[in-house]
Amino acid sequence: MNQPRLATKQDMPSVLKLIHELALFEKEPDAVEVTLSDLEKDGFGNNPKFVCFVIEVDNTVEGIALVYTRYSTWKGQVLHLEDLIVSEKCRGKNLGTQLLDAVVKYGKEIGVKRISWEVLDWNEPAISFYEKKGANVMRDWDVVQLDEKAIDNYLENIN
Repeated sequence: MNQPRLATKQDMPSVLKLIHELALFEKEPDAVEVTLSDLEKDGFGNNPKFVCFVIEVDNTVEGIALVYTRYSTWKGQVLHLEDLIVSEKCRGKNLGTQLLDAVVKYGKEIGVKRISWEVLDWNEPAISFYEKKGANVMRDWDVVQLDEKAIDNYLENIN
């Protein structure tokens, strides 16, 4: 089994496949709007919007960890783990640990003050995994979002 490595543009079809697999797992099969073209454009070039780690089993990408930097008014530069995905057939084989290890090492290398991410409250295996790794699962916080339609509605109401 290989160690995690930085993804290449050529890995993006496999990354997108795992994103769709995650959407099915999270009971949101139609929620993925990002395209292969988006991933290739946004992840590569002069000003990449994200960094992605992949891990392969038998020359097939079976796991990803996609991260990007943010800025905290309390901490300074932080790293956001958008998704850590391991294909269903490869769960329980230490791939998630290896990917999280790569993310934490990367965060340390770039000097972030915190690494943060979200986890669904019903995903107890993931919560348990993260807690065993020393993460603080902050159950008293709620995620707040405006989707594209809500952004448009918001702007209509302030004009």
